[in-house]
Amino acid sequence: MFSIISIFWFFRESKYILFWLYLWQLKEYHIARILDHFKTEKGKKLFLNPILFAKIVLSALLLISNAFFAFCFFVLFLIYLLECGVFAKTILAKQIKKPVKTSKTLFLIFTSFAALILSLWGISQIANEPSVLFYFLAFDILTPLIVSAVVLIFQPLFIYARNNILKKATEKRNTLKDLTVIGITGSYGKTSTKEFLTTILSKKFKVVSTKEHQNSEIGIANCILNDLSAESQILIVEMGAYDKGKVKEVCFMAKPKIGVVTGGNEQHLALFGSLKNLLSAEGGGELAESLPKNGILVVNGDNKFCLDLLRKSSNLPVNQEKKYTLGNKAIDGDIWTEDIVVEKNSISFVTVNKGGEMGHFKVNVLGGHNAQNLLGAILVARELGMSIEEISEACKSVKQEQAGMVLKQGKDGLDIIDSSYSANPDGIFADLDYLNIFPNKKAVIMPCLIELGPKSSEIHQKIGKKIAQVCGLAVITSKDKFEDIKKGAVEAGMKHSSILLCDNPDEVATIISLFCKQGDAVLLEGRVPSKLHELF
Repeated sequence: MFSIISIFWFFRESKYILFWLYLWQLKEYHIARILDHFKTEKGKKLFLNPILFAKIVLSALLLISNAFFAFCFFVLFLIYLLECGVFAKTILAKQIKKPVKTSKTLFLIFTSFAALILSLWGISQIANEPSVLFYFLAFDILTPLIVSAVVLIFQPLFIYARNNILKKATEKRNTLKDLTVIGITGSYGKTSTKEFLTTILSKKFKVVSTKEHQNSEIGIANCILNDLSAESQILIVEMGAYDKGKVKEVCFMAKPKIGVVTGGNEQHLALFGSLKNLLSAEGGGELAESLPKNGILVVNGDNKFCLDLLRKSSNLPVNQEKKYTLGNKAIDGDIWTEDIVVEKNSISFVTVNKGGEMGHFKVNVLGGHNAQNLLGAILVARELGMSIEEISEACKSVKQEQAGMVLKQGKDGLDIIDSSYSANPDGIFADLDYLNIFPNKKAVIMPCLIELGPKSSEIHQKIGKKIAQVCGLAVITSKDKFEDIKKGAVEAGMKHSSILLCDNPDEVATIISLFCKQGDAVLLEGRVPSKLHELF
């Protein structure tokens, strides 16, 4: 029997080693993000669950007396049988959570499994059966700490390798004297703006841009090393950050001449510790300070944090600070929109700039908010010498998925709006505005937002109020701020029974099928369970 339980133990440990390495990679090996995850409902369940409690009790019984050995062995055998059965099911369903294969994760997997095998060998040398069972339990319970220790012990090695890559990327960038670098940062809209600008400028220039999820300093460094060539004319860099100083570090390496700040909000506030630190990084402060004297700063004139950035910035002359805005009523913009028309599959609008030059645009993206992201790209392209006519023609090549939201025809004739790339407060409000153009019944499926810090409850209540204005049904897939969303929705007139908490994809699909019929619309907002994409 001990050989069987050893196999179960090894099988179980394999799953959890892969899971914890997956979680560390998902949080980009950032300790503050890991700690913030443990404040969420899902994070708490990793430690506050009956199975872990049972294992702690069993280990305590084994310490008290060997007389409990038979009972503990039997219970643990059943627990491991259950856990291995669940693991086998996830493997067959291809739903196992494991890290994406990289040289770093392969090294960490090898090291963690080496520790597992050595532990199994060491335990096998113990003759006392109760002690063997106790050590199985101890390693089991401490798996999160053991894997985290492996990650953190070798982190200095990876930091050294990272710094070496950054140095090589900086040296290569310095050899490309004729390269124009455009840096884009912001709490929202930066990926869409980067994608739009890449499509537009590629019609006239040889453009390289960072790929999906390549907005960290190491991702940007790899882009410079692997994708740039002597023929490249423009490099477009999306700059994300979870710490103050990271955008400045990227700017030192990439040396942007043009900076674009798409907007600031409270997203990731919990990680930065203060709004001041957040605005220094994703709010554009470090990017603005890093631009050369002949550089250009382009900001979203509809965002209060961007306007505050311009007031505080003294790095550039006023004529090199540009603003884009939806309409031109609140501020004196350099380019603005008129006559925005939002349709199910596209948006159209007219642009006007300070010189009175007008342009007509029809673009295959969803939601009026994307007119704002397009404006930022249009303004930069105009500064680089493209005509309005050239830019308008280039925008016809923009695809829906570049905006992070796609309209699909779902099962049973439902309109499925897939905006599951990522989520932030401004993005949710914008997506709900787009959902509102659909004439029939509307539903939203979304998790609560994370990493919002002390503003979290207030923001979720506002989201609830917006949901009540647009939707007849809301299904929230995570518990953390569900009560805040529900409070805001109910205060705005939504029925209690119309806003539900459910994280089971099959049950969510059933709820939607009972509410919606052919021609109704469902918004998938943020990182909802992947199975929902299959079900809809």
